[in-house]
Amino acid sequence: MALSDYKGVYVFAQQTDNKVDGIALELLGKGKALAADLGTEVVAMLLGHEIGDQADVLAEYGADKVVLVDHPYLKDYMTEPYTQAISAIIRELKPEIVLFGATAIGRDLAPCVAATVHTGLTADCTKLDIGDFPMNPIPGKETLHNQLLRTRPAFGGNTIATIAIPDFRPQMATVRPGVMQKIAPIADAKANVLNFDAHLEKNDRYVEILDVVKKVSDYVDIQDAKILISGGRGMQNKENYEKYLRPLANLLGGQVSSSRAGVDGFGIPKELQVGQTGKTVRPKLYMACGISGAIQHLAGMEESDLIIAINKDETAPIFDVADFGIVGDLFQIIPPLTQMVEQELAKKKEV
Repeated sequence: MALSDYKGVYVFAQQTDNKVDGIALELLGKGKALAADLGTEVVAMLLGHEIGDQADVLAEYGADKVVLVDHPYLKDYMTEPYTQAISAIIRELKPEIVLFGATAIGRDLAPCVAATVHTGLTADCTKLDIGDFPMNPIPGKETLHNQLLRTRPAFGGNTIATIAIPDFRPQMATVRPGVMQKIAPIADAKANVLNFDAHLEKNDRYVEILDVVKKVSDYVDIQDAKILISGGRGMQNKENYEKYLRPLANLLGGQVSSSRAGVDGFGIPKELQVGQTGKTVRPKLYMACGISGAIQHLAGMEESDLIIAINKDETAPIFDVADFGIVGDLFQIIPPLTQMVEQELAKKKEV
């Protein structure tokens, strides 16, 4: 393949119920930065049925162009027709980079597309950059410039790997939700729409959807929370999450979350886990209670706007990223802190 024929940063604009998901807007923000480094455009791939009204939303968040594939087969997500559609776009338009969200859909779709168009895929990335490959030049091996360098945790999160695909195009990656930032919306932006015919054909890999179950958990998605009160090994047991963290979270209008230690050791639901093997969050306030701050946990929350840490170990790594730190016994600190918050809120109500 002639690598120079491939141009543009393409983003799969995942949608639910004909509304673009937040991960698509996050990827457009990063895609715009990557496209600027390459001197090219960022393009959103919007698939669905009767979904054209979402094209302007994508333009507001940075899409220079929207490739729209509107077909009844794409109304609900199914692996085969979505794979056919994205693969057809890649074959005809030849994007240099293609990004997917590391969601349930993205993790299913991206590898199928990569296999179909015969290219590589790096999954669950936490960082994307444009740079040179190899980064440490090897004698006798040509240094390739302007490669997509994808960073992701490896070996159970114990190391960080940076990966490139120098010989194939497009360069593909799935990216964790919450890692990248949306741009400030561009007011009154109008999409440049390319209506694309993917020539979808039913085959024996199409499935029939009998029912769509939209709620599989009773827990609010912690990635949407503006305030997270998070516990770790120092909480000692599951009951203490409800006794100490829940009241404070409720007062502040936030959610309770956990490190991996709480999930593995105390039975805290996996949906509430923050970290490399959990979810990446970016709340306005993240309070870490009894969390030491292993690198795997920090990777999932260090971009929070304000971080407050409570830990009796003054050398805990969590204090390295905290804006405010309290060294002490969380069981002696949280109750009076909760009481103070309650009193302040009561005063505001009186006023």
